[in-house]
Amino acid sequence: MKQLDVKWAVVNETSLMFYMAEDLDVEQAALIGHWAALIKSEYAEVCEVTPSYTSILVQLDSPHVELEGFANGIVETIQSGAIVGSDHGKLIELPVYYHSDVAPDLEAVACASGLTIAEVVEIHTGRDYTVCAIGFAPGFAFLADVDPRIALPRHASPRAFVASGSVGIAGRQTAVYPADSPGGWQLIGRCPVPLYCPGEDPASPFEIGDKVRFVSIELEEYTERGGHV
Repeated sequence: MKQLDVKWAVVNETSLMFYMAEDLDVEQAALIGHWAALIKSEYAEVCEVTPSYTSILVQLDSPHVELEGFANGIVETIQSGAIVGSDHGKLIELPVYYHSDVAPDLEAVACASGLTIAEVVEIHTGRDYTVCAIGFAPGFAFLADVDPRIALPRHASPRAFVASGSVGIAGRQTAVYPADSPGGWQLIGRCPVPLYCPGEDPASPFEIGDKVRFVSIELEEYTERGGHV
């Protein structure tokens, strides 16, 4: 296997950024979660590791670490872990009620895509998505990648309010809003399952590299599971 080309840069006296790619690659993004966990477990000097689509931010608990030598060690760790398969991570099934009563963009997405609403739902539920990054808000998992037939861009002007559980599309990404918040994604459904519970451990079900499968449900099941129209 070709050796992974890892670049790094100093962010500040206690932080380093490691770059594994320039563009989104779903399989590699899934592996980044594995590498982040490896770094966290093997280096006592590390206090926090933040993975993203193409990079990992490593924060140290002391400013007295020789950064170049430390960074080279991290690079070796990442490269040695690069051969791990991308089939790690758990499968999370999320029920979604796809209806314009809870999804203000569902009809518009169908129209813009030249599809029926049923076809949009079939396409959105027809594949498993990889958790490539977690951010924006606690429990907000960026999932890739969306079928290009329904991959519409964000709204030019975001909404001031998006309800918790709303399922959105933004380009080749999809996600579930874990809490009420502003947002500009195309809203096509709503999930009744809480996805961020700060009093529980873990507070969110998502980890980098997990797979998410959306399952279409009817109104009765949606309301029985706590959903609101």
